[in-house]
Amino acid sequence: MIDPGPDVHEHVRALVVEVREASEVCVLLTHGHPDHSAAARPLADRLGAEVLGPPLDGVVDRVLDDGDRVETDAGSLVAVHTPGHTADHLSYHWPEGDGLFVGDLLLGQGDTTWVAEYPGCVADYFDSLARVRSLPVGVLYPSHGPPLNEPSEAIDRFERHRRDRVRQVEAALATLPSDDVDELLAFVYGDSIPPGLEGAAARSLGALVDYVKQSRES
Repeated sequence: MIDPGPDVHEHVRALVVEVREASEVCVLLTHGHPDHSAAARPLADRLGAEVLGPPLDGVVDRVLDDGDRVETDAGSLVAVHTPGHTADHLSYHWPEGDGLFVGDLLLGQGDTTWVAEYPGCVADYFDSLARVRSLPVGVLYPSHGPPLNEPSEAIDRFERHRRDRVRQVEAALATLPSDDVDELLAFVYGDSIPPGLEGAAARSLGALVDYVKQSRES
């Protein structure tokens, strides 16, 4: 199982039922956000399973490094370090299935994902998109939404959205007299921010500003 989800009793019970005929179960995580990882420990404890993934204290039994392989009855899963959404984010390349499980690096719908978790995340995100683009896969499996059956188109779409935001931030920093967050938010997003998401938008914008400033210095 990859990213078993939240620690909700009925949900965990349904997962246990789903694998009731399996001789062995292994739980893999792409990253530690609760909507992906919170069910991992209770599920593993009920099944006597091992939890593998990025270093998450109290959750992961065996940390996977880039290139580590996990053998399954459907072929190998190869850990691919794809930071950006989180610093320790992993994807899993499935060569026999011509696929890649991408966690939250890409979503099954839309053109954006959360990239504001840590300093340097935007640069990491672009690097991870480039790495995924280089892999020989025919389908991407995000943790949210349906499979992406045209990987190049999906990667282009998500990268284009992020680079458009970078250009907007560059224009804002060149136009405005200061880098005041409220002024930048108004310049970049206008009135398009849904109520209640102002804080998230500010953090995302801050990550973009950091990326632009670091690019200027390099």
